[in-house]
Amino acid sequence: MFGDNDSSVSKTDGRTLGPGMLWVALVGVGLLSALVSILYLTGSLFMLEIYDRVLPSRSIPTLLGLGAIAAGLYTFQGFFDLMRSRLLVRIAVGVDRALRRKTYEAIVQAPLREPLKNEGLQPLRDLDQIRSFLSSSGPAALFDLPWVPAYVGLCFAFHFWIGTVAAAGAIVLVILTLTTELLSRRPTRLSAVAASSAMEMAAAAQRNAEVLRAMGITPRIADLWEQRRDDYVRGYAGAADVAGGVGAAAKVFRLGLQSGVLAMGAWLVIQGEATGGIMIASSILLARALAPVELAVANWKGFIGARQSWARLRATLLRWPNKMRSVVLPAPSRGIDAEGLTLVAPGQNRPLLQDVSFSVAAGQVLAVVGPSGSGKSSLARALVGIWQPARGRVRLDGAPLDQWSPEWLGHHVGYLPQDIELFDGTVAQNISRFSAEASSEAVIAATQAAGMHELICSLPDGYDTRLGNHGAALSAGQRQRVALARALFGDPFLMVLDEPNSNLDADGEAALLAAIRRGRAKGQVFIVMAHRQSILSVVDQVLVLSEGRIRGIGAKDEVLQALKGRTAPAFRGTSEPPEQLGRPPDRSLFIPRTGT
Repeated sequence: MFGDNDSSVSKTDGRTLGPGMLWVALVGVGLLSALVSILYLTGSLFMLEIYDRVLPSRSIPTLLGLGAIAAGLYTFQGFFDLMRSRLLVRIAVGVDRALRRKTYEAIVQAPLREPLKNEGLQPLRDLDQIRSFLSSSGPAALFDLPWVPAYVGLCFAFHFWIGTVAAAGAIVLVILTLTTELLSRRPTRLSAVAASSAMEMAAAAQRNAEVLRAMGITPRIADLWEQRRDDYVRGYAGAADVAGGVGAAAKVFRLGLQSGVLAMGAWLVIQGEATGGIMIASSILLARALAPVELAVANWKGFIGARQSWARLRATLLRWPNKMRSVVLPAPSRGIDAEGLTLVAPGQNRPLLQDVSFSVAAGQVLAVVGPSGSGKSSLARALVGIWQPARGRVRLDGAPLDQWSPEWLGHHVGYLPQDIELFDGTVAQNISRFSAEASSEAVIAATQAAGMHELICSLPDGYDTRLGNHGAALSAGQRQRVALARALFGDPFLMVLDEPNSNLDADGEAALLAAIRRGRAKGQVFIVMAHRQSILSVVDQVLVLSEGRIRGIGAKDEVLQALKGRTAPAFRGTSEPPEQLGRPPDRSLFIPRTGT
């Protein structure tokens, strides 16, 4: 947990600790806790000396000397306590720095691999819970607990019966602590699950606010959200009631026990078996001996929550280990191949693609056509490495995609999905993929290739215009053209465009076709999931998909002739007999859409 040397978390400043120092810091907290626990004896020993030495001798110098010593010890105690608190805060921040990048990457990967098990933002909330507990008073109480037996042993040194009462009180408080653990574990776990569910529903409602408002669904979704929120509140209240109730019982018991020890000390003084100093000192010492237990009971709810959060977070991180590549492959330049590609959506069992094979060389454009649900978008996701094949491979310049690190592969891939998602940042940041090293020339080149430069210059702040979440400042067509410019940024070798002209007007479509022509001349590979016939004017090959299988693949003219019902030569990779390729065309292969 603390030994991660990832470069993304190795930066430190004056207020945090690097991952390599976290274990050292924990040892430091233990040493500081030992010093604080020893110095907590100051009050008891000072009272013992006052009653047994100062009062009988009536010595003012002795009183002043003892007072000066006690003041110095209290000062050191406060200093060490402060240092322990500050060190725990640094540990909490260090843990956050050590785990936040991996947690973020796990959140991003989860819906791509296991959408049915997607935990939303729960891992981040778990990390916040861990950090919050580590910086609270709870860990200090846990570090003080091992000193309880030492305090009880010192009570035995004062007198057997005082030690017996102290030991019995400590046992009762430990039982109360275990009771808190048993009673609060389940409501705390259920509360966390319900809180995550309610938060995800609220986020989904926010993303679909227009649909909820237009169709009058808001009240019904609000009812479902309130039900999940009620589950969270009930669990939270149950855990809080247990912690509060047991904590109150522990506090009352400790106060009563402290008075009982004082009474026991008075009885021993009357019997001549103890001094007045021992009577007072034992009462103060017992209060200190049981304080860590009481404080642990009060913080037990947070401890259970942090422990459950760590268990969930650890399981999440173990599911998504980082794969570091020791060798960086050269930039691709030859082409892309799909070999017997069978694809199953994450979390599903039904194949979306079966035995799909094709090759596209540098400087070629492949159009993938087919009716809705034929597997075009699934193929696009597989070609850029979003979904992993169940069987077969996608190779870029002969190397399977899983041999490329995602970040390095991303430099050579331009991807335009059906569902456009822009981020809260400027137009330039979105187009440059938020690269800090992106030059203005590269950004403008991408926008000019997408035919967006003049349009962006007409925005209030030009390239510095902030788009807001989901690119709300732009129309659907403008968002698609910005996303196209983002895909074109840096002239990536592989361009996968999923229905890139679905929201484009005539000017936007002309810019798209011109961009494909320029890219083809530069030796780029374009794979376009087509829904409009106009895109076919710039393609070299056409692949026909239906029900996840290749129904035809070949040169553009050959495939188009077959789709028109004419006799065509044998198709490469076809899964149908040649005589069936001349059947009447499936007009649903090209469904025109209204541009924006």
